[in-house]
Amino acid sequence: MPRRCALSGKSVQYGNNVSHANNKTRRRFMSNLQVASVLSDVLGHTVRLRLTPRGVKTIEHNGGIDAYLLGTNNSKLSPEMTVLKRRVVTAKAKKDAKKLAA
Repeated sequence: MPRRCALSGKSVQYGNNVSHANNKTRRRFMSNLQVASVLSDVLGHTVRLRLTPRGVKTIEHNGGIDAYLLGTNNSKLSPEMTVLKRRVVTAKAKKDAKKLAA
């Protein structure tokens, strides 16, 4: 499983440790990934995602994972999130069809 945020795509960056004597050694800057369970109202269950705290804040700012996915263009989403968006769209269409039939 890659160390990459499912929402923003933020991943490991590389740089140097620089000592007082200006010696440089390579190091890795790891992103702060958290496993977050996000509730999808349309799907009716939680979805587990590896997100950075900024990704969690983005979801909350947009009013939940469903609203974020429906309001974001597919070209800006990762492949994992595109698959989830497709599931949300089909589930929402089924839910709306039930409301109209009733």
